[in-house]
Amino acid sequence: MTKFVFVTGGVCSGLGKGITASSIALLLKAKGYKVFMQKFDPYMNVDPGTMSPIQHGEVFVTADGCETDLDLGHYERFIDEELNYTSNITNGKIYSSVIEKERRGDYLGATIQIVPHISNEIKNKIYEAATTSKADIVITEIGGTVGDIESSVMMESLRQFRLEQGNKNTCFVHTTLIPYLYGSNELKTKPTQNSVIELRRLGIQPDILVTRAPIDLGNSIKQKIALFGSIPEENIIEAKDVPNIYQIPLNFHNQKIEEIILNQFELKVTKSKLNDWKNLIHTVENLKDEVEIALVGKYVELEDAYLSVKEALSSSGYRYQTKVKINWVDSELLEKKDTNIKEIFKNSQGILVPGGFGSRGIEGKIIACKYARENKIPYLGICLGMQIAVIEYARNVCKLEDVSSKEFDSMCQNPVIDLMVNQKAIVNKGGTLRLGNYECKIAKNTLAHEDYQQESIFERHRHRYEFNNDYRNILEQNGLVFSGINPESNLVEIIELPKEIHPHFIASQFHPEFKSRPTKSHPLFDSFIKASIHHKKK
Repeated sequence: MTKFVFVTGGVCSGLGKGITASSIALLLKAKGYKVFMQKFDPYMNVDPGTMSPIQHGEVFVTADGCETDLDLGHYERFIDEELNYTSNITNGKIYSSVIEKERRGDYLGATIQIVPHISNEIKNKIYEAATTSKADIVITEIGGTVGDIESSVMMESLRQFRLEQGNKNTCFVHTTLIPYLYGSNELKTKPTQNSVIELRRLGIQPDILVTRAPIDLGNSIKQKIALFGSIPEENIIEAKDVPNIYQIPLNFHNQKIEEIILNQFELKVTKSKLNDWKNLIHTVENLKDEVEIALVGKYVELEDAYLSVKEALSSSGYRYQTKVKINWVDSELLEKKDTNIKEIFKNSQGILVPGGFGSRGIEGKIIACKYARENKIPYLGICLGMQIAVIEYARNVCKLEDVSSKEFDSMCQNPVIDLMVNQKAIVNKGGTLRLGNYECKIAKNTLAHEDYQQESIFERHRHRYEFNNDYRNILEQNGLVFSGINPESNLVEIIELPKEIHPHFIASQFHPEFKSRPTKSHPLFDSFIKASIHHKKK
């Protein structure tokens, strides 16, 4: 019988519910249990796919093609398990499903209400995750803060869920803030007390409190929280601020959070297998060298817009005991006439152009790609970064005129990037991109084959426009190598330059960052960082 852990948040947002949920899942998996994770977001968007990265950070894509919240990236990186469409549920998705059923007549003429129809739909999504994943334990994070009007129906659904499943099958972990007042030099528990009161007002008694604070709580503070929250003192877990988020699971482990959960579930407490994670932390805390990578993007004012890319770069650096310092470059800045391009990239040993949408900042990305190609600086292009590389090569090497993508210039004379045939009639933008895993056949004797060491791979996509195969011959004649091709559609997946032309120049239409793990770096990022370190030494 599947058990369920629910992670809620109080006092304010941004306390690290996602990291808390990920850490719990990691620790339970280390005990030998099969875990699965979910994120419930209270906003009315059906999914984050049409939301601006500046507002909500990156959109993480699962293997089955679901556009999800960035917290799912944390989940997959921590537990190294592929999640799916049941892992990201929003109010918009819930309400859309209920309305669709009502229009079909599934409710047989009943009056549709928040309770029971919406609440039942929410509970069904939790049960569906348990059924499809066949997990021993499902960990569900509830977005937002307790008391938000948007999440009220979700909290009501969880109250009902506990009533149905009982205390031995459900565990509520509530994350709160313990602020430190520097004027009086003391920690304040009142916000946490009020947050627990609000949760209990909704009919939910938390089993565990995870308290975020800048310093150790001390016994008196823990005793006070335990008394007012009706929670055993040993169930108050300290989430002290740490410089490295990978330390958090071990901090929780030292406080036996997973044993508390397993004891409540009446499940066997086995020895934890955490050697790989401990080795990771030792590596991160003892990095010997540093390499700078220029990340040229249009959302660099919010680093969360490139969260998985940032993590993938760091993870690859760990393998070489090297800290990856990111030079965040605004692509629009590169378009200004008075910008000193050489000055911006003078300390960067590699240049990466990530994914993105829209025409803003595109010419700046093309300038960065050209600079990397002409100055023999290692280059990695991702999604839009591959399309940028093709446009730059067609313009400056093949000498084609009026070259662009139909996404940026619908009237351009040479659209080397264009819509797929079956995409041209698309009206709705949400969920209509090329999403999720697609196969890629890799040509032998190429950099891509050297990186992957295999001829067939599956990688995750999120894009609408593709390389226009009408231009393949002229680009190949001028030295560009098409090293990865989708066998079903003949679409280009990977392009590169031969080593006699450039020491390391490769770009993919897919998003390799989504499959990178802190304990297992992705082959494309791995070779890119290796080449950048070599470039620095030269």
